[in-house]
Amino acid sequence: MGAGFRPGLYANPTVLETRLPVALPPLILNKPPVLMQIYKEFTFEAAHRLPHVPEGHKCARLHGHSFMVKVAVSGAVGERSGWVMDFGDIKAAFQPIWKQLDHYYLNEIPGLENPTSENLAIWIWNKLQPVLPQLSSIEIRETCTSGCIYTGSAQSH
Repeated sequence: MGAGFRPGLYANPTVLETRLPVALPPLILNKPPVLMQIYKEFTFEAAHRLPHVPEGHKCARLHGHSFMVKVAVSGAVGERSGWVMDFGDIKAAFQPIWKQLDHYYLNEIPGLENPTSENLAIWIWNKLQPVLPQLSSIEIRETCTSGCIYTGSAQSH
């Protein structure tokens, strides 16, 4: 019989003889972090006009939207907390920006003289990123079917 055979361990002692010894992997003590992206959505009502569109374009006229803003942050899920960040912290960071936008004429806000969705996303990013360093994207929807997603400048990647 093969080396290491102990009577009664296997019903068929030849099984042990045909098996190769297998080294068990070491225990994983430091698990890699679980990375995740979370987001919080906000809405605001505002008017604007786009000053640089061709003559006769409908967006050159004063009009309004029910804007949707999705603020996303990325990071490791805390082993103890079980989250990347408290959604309340995202809300608190966005609140001063929301107050500047909701029910205002966007063209009158410094930096938003040409308030396209793209420019609005960059403007929000520049205000939020210093207080939300884990910021990963800003999504703007000005209608149910039209919007943009900004993930930071090429220099920040």
